[in-house]
Amino acid sequence: MERYDIAIIGTGPAGLEAAITAAIRNKKVILIGSKDLSQKLAKAHEIRNYLGFPAVKGEDLAQAFQAHLDQMGLSITEERVSAVYAMGDYFALQAGENMMEASAVILATGVVQGKPLPGEEEALGHGVSYCATCDAALVRGKKVAVVGYSAAEEAEAEFLGEICPEVLYFPMYREAPQLTDRITVIPEKVVSLDRSEGKMLVKTEKMDYPVHAVFVLRDAVAPGQLVPGLETEGPHVRVNRRMESSLPGLFACGDLVGTPYQYIKAAGEGNIAALSAVSYLDEKKRSIRNG
Repeated sequence: MERYDIAIIGTGPAGLEAAITAAIRNKKVILIGSKDLSQKLAKAHEIRNYLGFPAVKGEDLAQAFQAHLDQMGLSITEERVSAVYAMGDYFALQAGENMMEASAVILATGVVQGKPLPGEEEALGHGVSYCATCDAALVRGKKVAVVGYSAAEEAEAEFLGEICPEVLYFPMYREAPQLTDRITVIPEKVVSLDRSEGKMLVKTEKMDYPVHAVFVLRDAVAPGQLVPGLETEGPHVRVNRRMESSLPGLFACGDLVGTPYQYIKAAGEGNIAALSAVSYLDEKKRSIRNG
């Protein structure tokens, strides 16, 4: 399996700057995220404190970012990473049915909005999953539920509909889901999840729905759930000024590490994270040469 020097997860200002800096330092990088870059950035009406871009619209700044990536020959791998495992001298990244390896990882995923549903974390791995394509084989022929937080999650619901006889879809967003008739849409707000007598219960404001498993699909997974053993502070990853996390070789930057949530601050931290990751890798090489 191909192993990258640095895997960068997130395509906002922090992740993009990290990728550019690492590439300039001749590291083999994989940049994982959305080819649309950052929805938050694209929707920004006007940004007034980004150096060199006075009173710039978010979509215009995003176009400038994309032009920089193109000039550097950097592409984006559009995958959803559901887990990052520290394997000793490298990291394994699970993205759907695919696994990737990297000697260092930079998290730049932004802040996950909202709290987990009551009962969600307790049942994680025991009836609750964050990745349909990862765990589909475990639910084949079973009745399942999908709690989707955006229209982007509808594709995974359709995928489950191909292998499960009944899929209940609970949209946690305003837009009407565009799903085939093999998916049962239940437009009720989910208030909690519970495990009882070997089954999961999806509890809404109106009633309970028993299923074999529940897939909770959000744009991003909370960092403590994404990376087992990672130290966090609320929704943020705990880092030092070098953007080093509690796990050697894993760095974090941008909104993910705390306020202020500013684009220029995120880009600066992406630069620091990349330089720190480069130093980490170079030090590992020196240690190996010196025995």
